[in-house]
Amino acid sequence: MTQTTSPALATALAYHQAWTSHDLDKAMSYIADDITCDAPGARISGAQPYRGVLSGFMVQLTKVETVAAFGDDTTAVLFYYPHTASTSDAPTAECFTVAGGKITRSVLVFDRPSFAPPPR
Repeated sequence: MTQTTSPALATALAYHQAWTSHDLDKAMSYIADDITCDAPGARISGAQPYRGVLSGFMVQLTKVETVAAFGDDTTAVLFYYPHTASTSDAPTAECFTVAGGKITRSVLVFDRPSFAPPPR
């Protein structure tokens, strides 16, 4: 069986590998200046605001279990479990739109309560 990686999936996986390895500058090299990101409770517009959100989450990240990755010429979808000090079982999915080797849009879906502080 021959396995090939589509252009959008290659970009999304390179980005994912960079940020989950805590390499913010490399991760941002895959992000378009005019990126939009729709996430639970927020819309992020532009590379600088996106960088701020990503860097804030990266410091919490301890590990990632990638479950699945699919893509074609312009769209890629990743499903994974990010591990932090507070959670290891928060299912997360991202749908990326890619143009010219840059991520122009991300739709991020995750279980927000899983990242909440534990009840006292």
